[in-house]
Parts: sequence; structure tokens; C-alpha cells
Amino acid sequence: MATKSRLYPEQQLRRRAMGWAVRLKVNPEQVQIKRLPGKWGSCAPDGVVTLADDLATEAEDFQDYVIVHELLHLRYRDHGRQFKAMMTALVPNWRDLEQSSRHSTKRQIEQGGEGS
Repeated sequence: MATKSRLYPEQQLRRRAMGWAVRLKVNPEQVQIKRLPGKWGSCAPDGVVTLADDLATEAEDFQDYVIVHELLHLRYRDHGRQFKAMMTALVPNWRDLEQSSRHSTKRQIEQGGEGS
């Protein structure tokens, strides 16, 4: 029988993000979890990574896609060739996950857009 985590969903999401940060060898100034209408995450030039609070209710592979995407912006500011190569190496199905997020009717109706 699996043990249930005592952490709140937002805490689990932050812990997941920090685990990826260690793996990617990046050091975000801060990882915030808050309401982000219209997108799943963002990465500010000052190193603050913000993840949408409702990301905590999504599937883990989708969480990984968003987390890795935002953390890679600490290394690559744009979505260029190196960024895409790293996404493919780390989250091989990221293009499918990106497509499903863009076509998510629930997300578009509630928040009207897509992430970074």
C-alpha cells in the first residue's frame, strides 16, 4: 500500500521543481507557486520561477514538462535549438504535452492562453 504524502500539493510541486533544479544544475533564486491566469509557469530574468497553483492537480509527466521548461529558461532565455534539444533529452514527449496543453479546452476557457 502506497503511503500518502503529508505535504500540500503546492509543497509537493515545489519539491518536484527543486529536484529537477538539482538534476539540471540550475539554481533558481526562488520557486513560487501562485495563481497564473493563462499560463502554467514563468521564469523571470532575476531567476524567480513561478508555477501555476493548479499545475499541482495535473499529471506528473505534464508537471515535469512545465517545470523543466521553466527551469531551462535559467540557462536558455529563448526557445532556440539548444533549449529544444535539452527538452527532448529530458522530457522526450514534451511536444505532445505542449500540444495537449494548448488544446486544453478547460485551460483556455478558464484562463485564456498558454505559458512561456
